[in-house]
Amino acid sequence: MRGAFREQSLIYLQIAQMLEDDILRGVYAPEEQVPSTNELARAYSINPATAAKGINLLVSGGILYKRRGIGMFVAPGAEEKVKEKRRAAFYDGFVRPLVREGRSLGLTGRELAGMMEQALREGEEQ
Repeated sequence: MRGAFREQSLIYLQIAQMLEDDILRGVYAPEEQVPSTNELARAYSINPATAAKGINLLVSGGILYKRRGIGMFVAPGAEEKVKEKRRAAFYDGFVRPLVREGRSLGLTGRELAGMMEQALREGEEQ
């Protein structure tokens, strides 16, 4: 467990995102137990109900599941579910607005794609 909370986002959402990040980084593998709500509450000095709300968000998304009396575990396929969820958010939050702005500037699809390719090349050089 790592990190500090950002003021502009709800804490339970940040808890869920931190656990998703850890799943993507391989900190928690499928079928591996994640920290309990009490462990998260102690580690981040938050209310256990807030930690539970973040964990329950991941349970409802099929990323975690509960083993009664034992704790929460990473669901099989959780990494792909997190990636799929984040790809959709990336599309809605970045790609669609990019295309709207490109259209408002009179860019063609080819010009916009060319800009994307250039940005990708520049990213590889850094």
